[in-house]
Amino acid sequence: MEDDDVAAVTDGCLSLHRIRRSVDESSARQVQTLQMEIQQIMRGNYSTFMQKEIFEQPESVVNTMRGRINFDANTVHLGGLKQHINELKRCRRLIFIACGTSYHSAMATRQLMEELTELPVMVELASDFLDRKTPIFRDDVCFFISQSGETADTLMALRYCKGRGALTVGITNVVGSSISRETDCGVHINAGPEIGVASTKAYTSQFIALVMFGLMMCEDRISMQQRRADIIKGLKDLPDKIKEVLKLDEEVHSLAQELYQQKSVLIMGRGYNFATCLEGALKVKELTYMHSEGILAGELKHGPLALVDKAMPIIMIIMKDGTYTKCQNALQQVVARMGRPILLCEQGDTLSQKEAHRVMELPGIVDCLSGILTVIPLQLLSFHIAVLKGCDVDCPRNLAKSVTVE
Repeated sequence: MEDDDVAAVTDGCLSLHRIRRSVDESSARQVQTLQMEIQQIMRGNYSTFMQKEIFEQPESVVNTMRGRINFDANTVHLGGLKQHINELKRCRRLIFIACGTSYHSAMATRQLMEELTELPVMVELASDFLDRKTPIFRDDVCFFISQSGETADTLMALRYCKGRGALTVGITNVVGSSISRETDCGVHINAGPEIGVASTKAYTSQFIALVMFGLMMCEDRISMQQRRADIIKGLKDLPDKIKEVLKLDEEVHSLAQELYQQKSVLIMGRGYNFATCLEGALKVKELTYMHSEGILAGELKHGPLALVDKAMPIIMIIMKDGTYTKCQNALQQVVARMGRPILLCEQGDTLSQKEAHRVMELPGIVDCLSGILTVIPLQLLSFHIAVLKGCDVDCPRNLAKSVTVE
């Protein structure tokens, strides 16, 4: 339903009517039927919807890419953006506006977006963006990212940007949602229904949708062709790599038994994995009601190092990318303060592992996609801690799936 609509049910038949309409509009509106398989909204063999959605990620990422990436020709086609491709390539600035987990998906892809488009990229929390009355210009492209497509702050930010003449792009998971209707163009992430309040598969699908946009923007740049080929190969291998990470479930459960009685946990990383730290910390907060904080490893000496001691659980993400040496420095700082770091690292990284209290080895992948693989153990960890603490995994207290009020 749209604003100012009234629904009437008479003799088992539904009809929609407009209260306010222009002269040439009919008072009745057509009812659209959405196609959905019953299996998509059943738990199956899983104990909760969230657990099911975590284990669906090998399939959901394929669904996000299906029909959009040609792995043989190394081409990306996003049909929802086709009519506006020239405007997108002429823009002077990209602005990503979102809340919560959707904000983290934008943070996770910002560095890659700057590299592929060579444009300034701003990532904004919708509520703060509105509070500041941020200047928006006609040659800006504004992305509005929301799983439900109904998030109130993001929707208000969309109307604010439209009023200032910017091109608006929606990234949503719900066909016919307010954001998908009101934006000029967009990408549907095709992750399938997400029932659990804490978002899991929608995060990884939003991540991939934004990566595909970056690949589409640089397809005619000769200097980017090798980088594009590496990323597209990484996307092709991604479902199998996710399956490999999901095999760590028992190991993660063992770690959860060690951590579930703790009062706090710190999650630390940098570069492509800083957003993973923020998202992992948010999942722990949402599901377990435990204090958790995502920390940029580069900021360690500017305050957070004071929290480190042998009793504080610290999870560190160290992958073999451009920040590897700097992350090693942070690891040494933590160990020197009697910290006992739990490490998420690449298979065969013996240098990092010899300093760690516990280690989880993840498969290697192109640097810009490592955030998808590193977030999954944190999703599983928050799930297992919540179960051990007796929390309601699918419906955490005080939270709603779709935040439709400010």
